[in-house]
This record gives sequence, structure tokens and C-alpha cells, in this order.
Amino acid sequence: MSLLNRQRLLDRFLRYVQIASTADPTSDGYPSSEGQRELGKLLAQELSNMSAVDVHQDEHGLVYATIPATADAKNLPVVALLAHMDTSPDAPGDRVRPNVVESYDGGEIQLESGEVITPKTCPELVNLVGKTLITTDGTTLLGGDDKAGVAIIAEVAHTLIENPHLPHGELKLVFTCDEEIGHGTDKIDLDKLAADVAYTLDGGCEGIIDVETFSADGATVHFVGDSIHTSIAKGRMVNALRGAADFIAALPRDSDSPEATEGRQGFIHANTITGQVGEVTLNLILRSFDTADLPGYADRLKAIAKSVESDWPGLKVIVDTHKQYRNLGDGLAKLPESIDLAVKAFENLGRPYKKEIIRGGTDGSVLTEKGLPTPNLSSGQHNIHSVREFACLDEMISAGDHLVELLKLWSQQRR
Repeated sequence: MSLLNRQRLLDRFLRYVQIASTADPTSDGYPSSEGQRELGKLLAQELSNMSAVDVHQDEHGLVYATIPATADAKNLPVVALLAHMDTSPDAPGDRVRPNVVESYDGGEIQLESGEVITPKTCPELVNLVGKTLITTDGTTLLGGDDKAGVAIIAEVAHTLIENPHLPHGELKLVFTCDEEIGHGTDKIDLDKLAADVAYTLDGGCEGIIDVETFSADGATVHFVGDSIHTSIAKGRMVNALRGAADFIAALPRDSDSPEATEGRQGFIHANTITGQVGEVTLNLILRSFDTADLPGYADRLKAIAKSVESDWPGLKVIVDTHKQYRNLGDGLAKLPESIDLAVKAFENLGRPYKKEIIRGGTDGSVLTEKGLPTPNLSSGQHNIHSVREFACLDEMISAGDHLVELLKLWSQQRR
């Protein structure tokens, strides 16, 4: 039987998802939306109320807290748990109206908006019959990514404080901002955190340990044309929009694209475009599990750019690439215990688990590269970034149980 308070965890999660904290990719501020700071303020208050120590929200909106060690030993590793407070801008995130589905019956879930969650489009539902699910009304996302992780960590902290007999070393908590727009680790002070190992609670389903992510670069392509009134355009106009259209059409379609790849296959993906006749900006992401593939993708973009310039005399096409994050697995190899103990915790609980790779990235990708090994663990999220998003309370409870056992195992290690 779980030590976590099931109703309190549910209430906590419902409270968090109703605070609009959508990340804003157009903002120059940090955090990019005030809702993140609002949620952080609530978390800081709740952590203080449960007698966590060193609780504070810093000038960037991040929330830090410490749960003192109960294990009576010196030189114990310090473990950190992290989750992000922002939600994706891919779907509306304000005025979230959560709906609790008790004892899911295995059929379609009709949402108030007319949207439907079906086992056909979400195969994970087959394994969730009888479980408690939390959906929205179908007009917004839920925000389980990553408020499920936020709620689990907060509830685990509360459980540890209420049960001082549970052995664990010093535990650090960090709730971050703007992960969804690539800035989740920008403001984390690793010296202040002073942890030896960390875990992000930002994964789907149950019993999953994410041990690899993509390596990632971003690319920006600028098309510089020459705009002039259409009545006198003959022989003079250079239409950057047409050049950009040809560039996008030349990108791989049947291979090396998100629509055509799976597993360990990488891709080039054009995801935003803005501009007019005189100038266009195209943003792309480059992804591969093998970091060595990324320069080849950049070279491919440059070759397309040269071809488009040739086809449109007078058009300038400039390709800039920049590093984003690197494969989580590269850094985790330096501390295999970060994975081994997560596995042992599942085995001790008698629960199945899977090691998986993420066709994406997490805050842990960057933290691991910076020297803090940070695998990613499940938090019961499903259909993320969608108005059909839902979370599973039972899987959230299981994630919390796993953390309690994992922290016990770390308390038996030495630095």
C-alpha cells in the first residue's frame, strides 16, 4: 500500500493545472509568463507550510527547497528532483477545467467540447482500465506536462516529512520555468543546488526510465529578397517568400523528417516561418541520437540554400545553426548508478519497468551535459501538448512510490 496520500495528491494536481502557466516563445522575459511565477509562489508557500527548509522563489521564478536527511550517515549523495512549471504553447492553457474520470471503463472518453479520447488513437488506454484519469473539457491542454511531475515531487516531499522513519539523504527540490521553449535550465544555479545526482519527473506512462534523448541543434535560415510594388516588379522584385517555399519543398520528406522516422532515426524539421516579400525567417530543428550526424544535417541545409540562391538570382539565403542539447546517455555513462538504482527500486517494489529513449529532450539532457547526471522518470502523462491530454492518478502514485524507494537506495550509497 502506498504511503502517499492519494486524495491530497489529486487535489494538489487539480489546483496546479488551473493556474495558467503557458510558456510564451515570443517573450523576452524570464519566466516568459507570469503564471509560472504565480504557480511558483503557491509551491513555495505549500513547501514552507509542510516544513521544508531553505524554501525560496528566486528572481527568475524558480522554486528551491530542501528536505533534510533522515539517514544517519555521513557523506551521503545529495539527490535532486526537478519538474517544470510551464506548459506547452502548442494548445490553449488558460481556463483549464479538469475532469476526473473514476474507474475508467475502457471505452471512448467523450469530452465536453466534442473531442474524444479513444483507445484507437491512444493505445495506452488499454492498460488503464479501472484507473482514475484526469482530462480537460477538450478546449485546453491539461498541463500534466509537467504539473504531474510537480505534484508528485511535492507530495513525495510531504510524505517524507510526515514519515521521518523513511531513510533518505538530503533531498533538493527544484521547480523550473520555460522548459517547453528550451530555457528550462537557463537559470538553475548548480552551485546552489549542490547535488550529486538528479531526476526529472517529466515522462509518460508508468515504469519508464528514459536513458537517452536526441542530440539537438537549431537552425535559422534568413531569406533576403528585394520588395518593390507589384506594378513595377518585372525584372526587379526578388520574392523571399518564393525562395523560402522552394527551400522547404527541398527538405527531405520520405526520410529524415518527423513524419517518416521512428526509433533511433533522426530528422530535419521546419517548424516556424515568418516574413514578407523582402525578408523571411525560417526556423528548423535538427535531431539525432548520434551527435556526429548534426553537422551533416547542417551541410544539407547549406546545400539547399545554395541551390535556391542559384534558382532565384539576387536572393540571399543565410543558414545559421546553434547548439541546443546533447544526448542524455552520453553523460549518464559517467554515473551508471543513476540508472542502476532506479532499476533496483522498481525491482524492490516488484513492478515492471522499461529503459527507453526519448525522441526529444528534457531539462536532464542539459543538466547531464553540465555535469549533473539527470535521468528522466515517468509521471503519468498522456497525449501531451493536446486538448486530448490526460493524466493517470494511479501512475502518479506509482511514480511517487518509486521515488521513495529510490531515495532509500541512495541513502545506502557513499560519495
